[in-house]
Amino acid sequence: MPRKKKTPVVTPAIDLPKEFLEKLIPGPMDAAGVEAVFQQLKKAVIERALGAELGLHLADAEGGSGNHRNGRSGKTVLTDEGPLRIDVPRDRTGTFEPQLIPKHERRFAGFDDRIVSMYARGMTVREIQGHLAEMYSVEVSPEFISKVTDEVMAEVTAWQARPLEAMYPVVFFDALRVKIREDGVVRNKAVYLALGVLADGTRDILGLWIENTEGAKFWMKVFNDLKTRGVNDILIGVADGLKGFPEALEAVFPATTLQTCIVHLIRNSLDYAGW
Repeated sequence: MPRKKKTPVVTPAIDLPKEFLEKLIPGPMDAAGVEAVFQQLKKAVIERALGAELGLHLADAEGGSGNHRNGRSGKTVLTDEGPLRIDVPRDRTGTFEPQLIPKHERRFAGFDDRIVSMYARGMTVREIQGHLAEMYSVEVSPEFISKVTDEVMAEVTAWQARPLEAMYPVVFFDALRVKIREDGVVRNKAVYLALGVLADGTRDILGLWIENTEGAKFWMKVFNDLKTRGVNDILIGVADGLKGFPEALEAVFPATTLQTCIVHLIRNSLDYAGW
């Protein structure tokens, strides 16, 4: 006699009082707050790439003789989502000419989605290398891109593996769309995001993930990733319409309450990029 498939037990969503949620999550999940976090990620990638450029400059015969690093200088560039303050590395002789953002260039537009997607688990080294190659407006050598990719990968890997808090009162889970070039074709892909909120209202992007197929198996991987990095408890998980999410949440964080009534707070915020 064939066995019946076991039906997963899913804790039903609890309709939490609005007053409780307002106290737990002070202020709306506005676009500016989410974008501020993304801006820090963009800043880190840009600065890491510029640092790799300077390293290459110092290593070659023209720039390396008697030359060395000499601090940084501040510069504001205009990105798709507004101004971004970055620190540009300098050399002692003043011969370093940045390629990613040239000295007198003040615009760095069209690459926000590519930079954000680099932080997502599931991106291959080749895809990240392709994104970086597109970001350079001048022809650069494969060795140049390889070195920059190595530095950016070190930054991204450290961010992906950084320790998290043991407990989050609220974590929002949602998806946004980014453009990724595959086999010479630009495609829209979903990047899944976990946004944690601490008791004092501090918000942090806990992780980003790219997956072709959404389902319980994928969400199990996401939740186990959070656990590996130190998350032991989530009081409220906020999500809506994510396939396989409730079953995976029940399996990995069985004490977490699934809430759907305020998911629009983050979803509306993620419209900022037009993704």
